[in-house]
Amino acid sequence: MTAATQPLSPAPSVEAALRREPMRLKVPVASLLATLLTLVMAATAHGETIFRISTSADVLQVTNPVLPARPTLLVLGLAAVGLTVVAFSRARARRPVPTWVGPAVGAVFVLAFLTWAGAGRTSVMPLVTILSSTLALSVPLVFGGLAGVVGERSGTINIAIEGQLLAGAFLGAVVGSVTTHPWLGMVAAPLAGVMVALLLGLFGLRYRVNQIVVGVVLNVLVLGVTSFLFSTVLSDDSDRLNSATRLPVLAVPLLSEIPLIGPVLFRQTILIYLMYLAVAVLSFMLFRSRWGLRMRACGEHPKAADTVGINVMRTRLNNLVLGGALAGLGGAFFTVGSGLAFTKDMSAGNGYIALAAMILGAWRPLGTPYAALLFGFATSIGQTLAVIGSPIPANLILMIPYLVTVLAVAGFVGRVQAPAAEGVPYP
Repeated sequence: MTAATQPLSPAPSVEAALRREPMRLKVPVASLLATLLTLVMAATAHGETIFRISTSADVLQVTNPVLPARPTLLVLGLAAVGLTVVAFSRARARRPVPTWVGPAVGAVFVLAFLTWAGAGRTSVMPLVTILSSTLALSVPLVFGGLAGVVGERSGTINIAIEGQLLAGAFLGAVVGSVTTHPWLGMVAAPLAGVMVALLLGLFGLRYRVNQIVVGVVLNVLVLGVTSFLFSTVLSDDSDRLNSATRLPVLAVPLLSEIPLIGPVLFRQTILIYLMYLAVAVLSFMLFRSRWGLRMRACGEHPKAADTVGINVMRTRLNNLVLGGALAGLGGAFFTVGSGLAFTKDMSAGNGYIALAAMILGAWRPLGTPYAALLFGFATSIGQTLAVIGSPIPANLILMIPYLVTVLAVAGFVGRVQAPAAEGVPYP
């Protein structure tokens, strides 16, 4: 038999190749745990849960639904079982689990948890309040995460987000109080973030000091300076220098009157709307503009960027300043955005959680808000449970947002890769 007529050896089948691939069990295992917890809650629940899904300002008033806790949890448990079966069957076949499975399991578990927590109680589970609080609490995390994206995409590690948030809160409170105009306080807050960013650029970029060390030092510096000024200057004349001023709520006509959605998305302060705009603009500019291409080139391969005429140092510094302004604007939420006077350590670690949100969002402007909303929701749930009374111990409730942060960063998301040249000095 000639070589031309000799039959070819059979190629390995696709099925055999897939069987050699390791199973990806993160989503299936997480779904299984959520399902088991839902079934446990169904077994221990009793009474009814009352939800509030509209406010007095809504044109269309919706009667508060009253759900029997145990039957509702059983239905949600069956839905979780179905989703878990789908996840394990896809993983067993070595095929990717559909992207909608994870969010669906999360939604089912959250609804089950709220139903269980409010079961048998006279108090109402305020869904509108929870969701509105989630969005508000995510504002500094989103702005801080966007600051990290802008800086690290251009090659600079910005650990100083915590300090930028705190400086923005301080200057926003002082300017808003002195001028009695919270709008001016909101405008001044980014300037404080820019000043911290310039210090990071001076030492981290100009003098090539380790950027992580500089960022941590700046956080401690801002905390010390603001605490000192609060204890000395602001406390001596708090009525003039540190009074509570608040940005007005701006309701979007018609949209703000929609039950549940309207109060949450379209009955907010200007900071919320600026957050929407910042996410949209950066998502487009980062991947659809020359500016974004140059930024990403400086963060991935600065030598190649320099070869084609891009000033790497200037690009990194400009983006670091932009990130500082974004973080400072996020810091304004703690004071003029919330109607509170400045207090010591108001940021309370939100800058570090913003870094976690940036990482979970894969260094993308559109991915960062999802992670920030997760952390904001965890904080909102903890606050709500503390108010309505819950079978969960109070100390554990306070730990909820930080537990969610640790679990999320520990591996409940896919692997993400940082920009190749972040933190690497150039030239």
